[in-house]
Amino acid sequence: MKSFLYLLMGGWLLCSPMLSHASLIQEKKCSECHRLSKDGNEKSGPDLFYAGNKFQASWLKQYLQNPAIIRSARGTGDPDFLKGIQVNSQKHPALSKKDAGQITQELMAITLLNLPEEVDRLEPLTKGQKAKTKYQFERTFSCISCHQSLNLAGKVRGGISGPSLVNAGNRLQARWIANWLKSPNTFSNKSRMPVYKMDDEARLQLTQFIMTLKNENKR
Repeated sequence: MKSFLYLLMGGWLLCSPMLSHASLIQEKKCSECHRLSKDGNEKSGPDLFYAGNKFQASWLKQYLQNPAIIRSARGTGDPDFLKGIQVNSQKHPALSKKDAGQITQELMAITLLNLPEEVDRLEPLTKGQKAKTKYQFERTFSCISCHQSLNLAGKVRGGISGPSLVNAGNRLQARWIANWLKSPNTFSNKSRMPVYKMDDEARLQLTQFIMTLKNENKR
């Protein structure tokens, strides 16, 4: 009976989607550019050990099939940081729809535990709150000094040293943004992101504002 149970369990593990996805990530050598755990030195690509907290699955699947530039200044560890995109600059490899779907499932399963869920029951920003938060985003906290965003006319503006936020509302999860604004060191010990002195109301409203930034609002 025990032998049968061991055989049954072994067969389940071999058929486990997680195991097949993990082997695909290994096959694609994702760990050469990305950290899949918090151990070790930071790499040239963004950390993925909290990908399931950070990204929206639908965006991630599309990105893996059709990669687009998000940080035009390149990574901070790149010798060409802040010089902008160079001709023939290396881009993320494009994957097939099947491979993108499998790797997306694997990455969405990689999460940090116990992140607060304070954004789950927030009311949408009023017109006045949105205007006030946009002012804070641009002036009080100077987010556009490092990040591209959309102005009132839907035009792209802002700095390039940080990742673009033009499509943040489709790319990122609100819960992750709220936690990132509060404690970026939770995710990276070497982050260039400043830790702002803002109360929870301002932080959550800023999170809601960032979630309104989407490509479909770009003109």
